[in-house]
Amino acid sequence: MSTETLLWTPPNTEDVEALPVGRWWDAVRAAPTVGERALGLLGDETGAVIQDKHGPLYWLIAVGSATSWHLRQVRVLTELTDASTYLGVPPASWIEGPRTHWRVPLSADHYLTDARRLWEALAEADRAEYGRMPEGRQLCHRCHLPTDEPIPVEAEDPRGAVGKATYACPAHALHPKPQHPRTPTNAAAAEHEGRR
Repeated sequence: MSTETLLWTPPNTEDVEALPVGRWWDAVRAAPTVGERALGLLGDETGAVIQDKHGPLYWLIAVGSATSWHLRQVRVLTELTDASTYLGVPPASWIEGPRTHWRVPLSADHYLTDARRLWEALAEADRAEYGRMPEGRQLCHRCHLPTDEPIPVEAEDPRGAVGKATYACPAHALHPKPQHPRTPTNAAAAEHEGRR
């Protein structure tokens, strides 16, 4: 956390604004389960945190202070050489949800989070939520593609293997049940059965 005078404040006071990362700060995005746990672990050591309306948390960190972190459900947002990356930043006065808001309000005492301390908290949250990271890439039980971010999930093994860990990629870990395409026939059936 930084206790220096703020060198930056959100320019827009009316709505969320997409601002480029890498100019004033970089950002670290964490999925809600990992992010909530890390926020609790950081306590007063956290800097400002944005929570978007879908739940992920975003910490502001010093530009260039984090590179490629290999944590499940965590992304470092930084300036890229061949593309621009933006973060939706709410007005400083938006400090309550459910809309995108400042989960930890921006202030001189809560601005940038120390990247090393943030990594430690996120790594501990990752282990607590998902267990030890398996060695090597794992196949997602749903899409059958290899993933570098295997998340343990409960799934029935059609072959009846007992004690074998089952993993999913981040997209399928969030939606473990198969999603059936909606066709006019099953859409009408779903509406008739009250599932819509």
